[in-house]
Amino acid sequence: MILCPNCLHKEMHGALFCSECGAQLIFPNGVPTSSIKRTTTGFREENGKSKGPPPPIADAEAKVSLNIIATGDVIHLGLEEEITLGRVSEGQPVTPDIDLTPYKAYEAGVSRMHASLRIIEDRVMVTDLGSANGTRINGRQITSHIPYPVKHGDILTLGKFKIQLLLHEPEQG
Repeated sequence: MILCPNCLHKEMHGALFCSECGAQLIFPNGVPTSSIKRTTTGFREENGKSKGPPPPIADAEAKVSLNIIATGDVIHLGLEEEITLGRVSEGQPVTPDIDLTPYKAYEAGVSRMHASLRIIEDRVMVTDLGSANGTRINGRQITSHIPYPVKHGDILTLGKFKIQLLLHEPEQG
């Protein structure tokens, strides 16, 4: 539990605002995060900027992968039809499928249940789940609870957190 600096109301870890008085809960040293296994792909240049969309992924086990722009790490998603993105906080009853907490998602304004990716055959749709800071596709704000199509190389911005979508190239035959 954390205490609101304004009214001393107890809040769950990960809360951004006090549910009692509405004050913003500010953490000058950031929120502690845990480490997860990452793979580095080398999609970033030395100056930290993206080299552009990498080639479609060839991993048959993953239809979609997420390139974390800030680090160049790639998270390979499984074969599930719907995957939620967000961050985990202590005492949270429902958790996202992909926890972005280790990438400082809290500081970037990612909600606990921020967005979902739905994979339907060769199409991928993204839906904002009513997040506090919104979702953008290639810089364009999307409306909550409405699915939008995305393609290989598109940039999703959850709050201020940027992810590049890497889609599996369907086999030719």
